[in-house]
Amino acid sequence: MAITCTENIDSRQITEGQSAELIYTITGTADEAAAIATLKATAPTVLHNMKRQPVTVEPVHVDTTHPDKCLWTGTVHYAPFEYPDPPQTGDSSFSFDTGGGTQHITQSLQTVGRYAASGTAPDFGGAIGVTHDNVEGVDITVPVYNFSETHYLPASQVTNAYKGTLFQLTGKVNNAPFRGLAAGECLFLGASGSRRGTGPDDDWEITFRFAGSPNRTGISVGPITGISKKGWEYLWVRYADAEDTGSNTLVKQPVAAYVERVYEEGNFAALGIGT
Repeated sequence: MAITCTENIDSRQITEGQSAELIYTITGTADEAAAIATLKATAPTVLHNMKRQPVTVEPVHVDTTHPDKCLWTGTVHYAPFEYPDPPQTGDSSFSFDTGGGTQHITQSLQTVGRYAASGTAPDFGGAIGVTHDNVEGVDITVPVYNFSETHYLPASQVTNAYKGTLFQLTGKVNNAPFRGLAAGECLFLGASGSRRGTGPDDDWEITFRFAGSPNRTGISVGPITGISKKGWEYLWVRYADAEDTGSNTLVKQPVAAYVERVYEEGNFAALGIGT
């Protein structure tokens, strides 16, 4: 005999948007697992925008020798879908990547091989892509720590003066430790935001974007040693003609290195999101 599962005529007890309960009668099996499986296959998984909860069956009459005479009552409960609560004022979220950035360099860390068609290859002192009158260099990937933070700030904080502060700090580096980065390592890339609603108690969702680059010491450029630079300072090298006695060739070699400050410093505490 086939198993049947029929909803009772007076089964439905529904409180719209809060809960619902359906009652079924199941016949044709003495096996509880089979009764549950049939109930699951019959009862809808979604009812009035509510999600089905684990189902239950209760035996009314069970006779293992006569399955066709067995009777079960099945109960199915429904509850609202669980949606995450929206962020509240004062909440924050964070994301990051270490994909790195691109930098053009004209000097290698070390020349690990020199080969010539004949004789001795000229020694350029680590200069890369040397031509007759230029050092072309190469683009490489350098460590850059990109991260962003989304903060939900009260409307009372996001005044025109505060927006002006964000504007003024964009493109500046930190003048004091910030998010575990030493002074000079963090560059503020700017912020974007929108207000969540128009009421007096509605807040602002603002995303702040940053990039980190490490401070370095003990840098060597060819014969020049002891160079130090902060993360977002720019290092460049001046080359001059010199005679390479090993190959009797006039070559370009580094004669001076310069560290330039190209970003202004700023007080990131004024962002209002802590340090």
